[in-house]
Amino acid sequence: MKTAYFAFALGFLLCFCEAAHSVDLVINLDVSQQRLSRHTVRSIFSMRTTQWPDGKPIHVFVMGDKSDLHKEFSKQLLGLFPHQLRRAWNRQIYSGMGQAPIRVDSENEMREQIANTPGAIGYLSEAFTNEHVRRISIE
Repeated sequence: MKTAYFAFALGFLLCFCEAAHSVDLVINLDVSQQRLSRHTVRSIFSMRTTQWPDGKPIHVFVMGDKSDLHKEFSKQLLGLFPHQLRRAWNRQIYSGMGQAPIRVDSENEMREQIANTPGAIGYLSEAFTNEHVRRISIE
């Protein structure tokens, strides 16, 4: 009985570990930043920071709230739940002080948009990053 329980628990943990995504913050190759603070990343994705330090506009790309990758990104890299991000975007929109990020439907679209939009930032799972976008570290 204990062996069966142990095997079940081990199998569950292995499945859980495989389901977790490794999420990378990625930017367009023209962005000169090498690393960002967690506070700055939150500010960018909350749509409060709209320009890079050199004055270029920031174009933020995200996936839908129900996307597993978006949930992982929000929790792992921002320390927020997706509904908290949505609330911040809604405040910006309804107050007339800003806008929501650009929503994409897939990681392929996310990678393509970031690669082709100067000043772009978004996120991808490790398997989707390539030489057309650059990973950026969070300090």
